[in-house]
Amino acid sequence: MAALHPQARLRTCAACRLIVSRSPRRRAARWSNFPAMQEQTSSVTTTLPDGLPPERRRWAILAIFTALAVASLDTALANIALPAIAADLKVSPADVVWVVNVYQIAMVATLLPLGALGEIVGHERIYLGGLALFTLSSLACAFAWSLESLLVARTLEGLGASGLMSVNGALVGFVYPRRLLGRGFGYNALVVATAMTAGPTVASVILAFGSWPWLFAINVPIGFVALAIGIKTLPQTPRASHRFDFIGAALACGGLGFFIFGVGSAAHHAPIGAVVIELGLALVCGWLSVRRHAGHPAPMLPVDLFRRPLFALSAATAVCSFTVQGLAFVSLPFYFQTVLHRSQVETGLFMTPWPLVVGFMAPIAGRLSDRYAPGLLGGIGLVILGAGMGLLTTLPAAPGTTDIVWRMVVCGAGFGFFQAPNLRALMSSAPADRSGSASSIIATARLTGQTFGAALAALCFGLAGAGGATAALALGAGFAVLGSLMSFLRLTVGRS
Repeated sequence: MAALHPQARLRTCAACRLIVSRSPRRRAARWSNFPAMQEQTSSVTTTLPDGLPPERRRWAILAIFTALAVASLDTALANIALPAIAADLKVSPADVVWVVNVYQIAMVATLLPLGALGEIVGHERIYLGGLALFTLSSLACAFAWSLESLLVARTLEGLGASGLMSVNGALVGFVYPRRLLGRGFGYNALVVATAMTAGPTVASVILAFGSWPWLFAINVPIGFVALAIGIKTLPQTPRASHRFDFIGAALACGGLGFFIFGVGSAAHHAPIGAVVIELGLALVCGWLSVRRHAGHPAPMLPVDLFRRPLFALSAATAVCSFTVQGLAFVSLPFYFQTVLHRSQVETGLFMTPWPLVVGFMAPIAGRLSDRYAPGLLGGIGLVILGAGMGLLTTLPAAPGTTDIVWRMVVCGAGFGFFQAPNLRALMSSAPADRSGSASSIIATARLTGQTFGAALAALCFGLAGAGGATAALALGAGFAVLGSLMSFLRLTVGRS
């Protein structure tokens, strides 16, 4: 990697010392001359190779996608294993749900700090460190002897998964050349969709021949293989010159952690006072984080990226789309089983077309995004998704299998057509030296949207009873329309 010009290095070192300044106004004023340093930084990043050579790229992407598949699959495996874990460890269903909750909270709370740390120490180090922690903690989950020991291991596993997810998009951007970036994100979406589709089946097969610890033990050999390949092939990414802000990281963790905790509490009908306190703490932590990094060139909560209209609209569109997915994936199983009185096996089959078609459409949309505007492709995809959600609300009283499946295919086609172009838009609208923060926003938007959608689905069931599923699907159609409007707005931003 090319070195900074001596004058630029001096400016960088002087700028880093300003981080500790306690006055946001002073920091903002002193950082006003930072564009000069950014010009020097951009001159460095433009000299970097445009992606990896084809042979090394194939091995690097194998390591990245293998780890991504295992991390995505792990969530589905853990959900299926909850009844078996509760019976084996002799705990209540309410207590065993924390096996999923602590994993999710640990992952969401640390996405932004780890993305920011990747810009400083290198995205490949965060990825490999996260993969190593995920693999070892999966082994600890397999040997857990009590609920408490399993919760500790799952927390560490969530932290490891956060290391993978926070820099996943950034690494894909450095592995693929810019002309193939849409294709790379299409394959990325394909891997996630395939893991989601295969998750229930893989879990059922494992539990048919073994006990629940094997659901976690299966991650270990795959993780070590991906780690060995990644050490040899992942590219060294540029390093930022500023220091890591541990206090800012704690505030970012608190903001996202309390937000997810508060939304989850609301979904489980916790006392309103507790929900207000948790969401209030999230708001306070977020405000303190923004205030602390006022004028900072790379804030932990990346408000600088949200000042870019294309990035802000792409992130908001992502939240809307995953809110739709959260509403659908929570409400539909209840609808199939309690309203239509279908079995669990039939419910699983009905849910399969959505992720299956996403996996088919994502590479196609990814290739198209290398030629056409992501705002156009994403808007079309969300219009199709909204139409599919609307069609699900019009299911007849006693629908046949075909009535359900073709509507789920429409939803999957729309979601798959949106996802890869939006990933490309998010990563390409951020500077190369902020790719870690942009990548962490991708994962944060996904998990925030899914959590918010699940909470809204629970609210619909609480207000509408048996009709809650239809209300949730109609609400999802509304979010899809809102997301499509924001996606089409990106065409105006791009022209301006």
